Amino acid sequence: MKKPSLQHIMRSQQEGTEAVVSYTELLFDLITVFAVTQLSHYLLHHLNLTGLIQSAVLWFGIWLLWQHTVWMTNWFNADTRPIRLLVVAIMVISLFMTSALPEAFSDKGILFACCYVAIQVGRTLAVLFMVGNGHLISNNYKRILFWMSISGIFWLAGAFVSPSLRLFFWLAGVLIDYLSAMIRFYTPGLGYSHSMKEWTINGELLLERCKLFVIIAFGETVLMTGVTLSGTAIWSFQKVVAGLVSFLGSVAMWWIYFEISNTVTTSSIKKSKNPGSLGLTYNAIHVILIGAIILCAVGDEMVVKEPEGTMNSMSLFLLVTSPVIYIAANMMLHWVTCRTFFRSHLIAIVMLFVLIPFSFMLDNLLTNVCVLIVLFGVAVYEAFSAKKPSLAHEEASSQE
Repeated sequence: MKKPSLQHIMRSQQEGTEAVVSYTELLFDLITVFAVTQLSHYLLHHLNLTGLIQSAVLWFGIWLLWQHTVWMTNWFNADTRPIRLLVVAIMVISLFMTSALPEAFSDKGILFACCYVAIQVGRTLAVLFMVGNGHLISNNYKRILFWMSISGIFWLAGAFVSPSLRLFFWLAGVLIDYLSAMIRFYTPGLGYSHSMKEWTINGELLLERCKLFVIIAFGETVLMTGVTLSGTAIWSFQKVVAGLVSFLGSVAMWWIYFEISNTVTTSSIKKSKNPGSLGLTYNAIHVILIGAIILCAVGDEMVVKEPEGTMNSMSLFLLVTSPVIYIAANMMLHWVTCRTFFRSHLIAIVMLFVLIPFSFMLDNLLTNVCVLIVLFGVAVYEAFSAKKPSLAHEEASSQE
């Protein structure tokens, strides 16, 4: 097979180049929608500590798969035929992997693990074939292949052991994938990846993809609320109010994220002297932020189903702790990209912590109402605050 021309498939990283998310990339994100839906329903049916940890491991794995594909399409033009075919192949395998997700810790663990490793290793090999040895990025992908192969051993080995042991094997695989990026994929004989040379990215495109994923996650919260209401035979007053509160909570969280991040972080990554390293941190925070949105979606569905249900440790985690994680992730996101600190976020976290001991005296719906008041308070304050991170964040980001 003839190798495609690098000039043809590589995406321009020059400043001023227009960054547009292609239809191929949007189609790939549709598979992610399915994965988020499957994961939300898995956690909803396994509302215990084990189910929470299993869901977290699966989520971090799904995010890694998505993240590596997004970085690939940041470097390579997804509208060219070779890259488009590669993305389609990833989507086909992802479809089977996501379909196996609900039973990943039971009968379909082998299918899930094989699909996951096939995507991670196969994508890396495909890129190396197209790039060859004549490009700076080839050594970066050789290092990635080394670490993907090691983590793949744990993913595959975990599929052949009992579900309890599988969790530890897959957790090790996830940790290897994340830690390898933190040490810049150090590989014996190849050294470290140079974040300023080999991780040059189009920051605007990376941010756009992350924001689209956030929209997907918020769409899941609205979808789960709507589906739960649709499947309810009798709409009591409490259930209707629960559905309204869940929707407004999603709107408030959406507002908190997009009110400030639309222009601030884009400018920050553009001005950064090391956009690759900053982009990696940006991605790492988003896995926590979007994970919190998924947890909130599960909590919303639980409230709509049982608005008068009594609080327990798991419902407390979903309804109160998850919004705390979400707001904290937003704080980290703004700090690492803009060196901007929002006191309203910190005040909201304190208020939610204060709510924790009182929540056991409330039912699910009233607790969700209290959380909604706090979230809307942050959203309204930031929307009408005169202090916007403009000059301050630009000066800080230019020093990165």
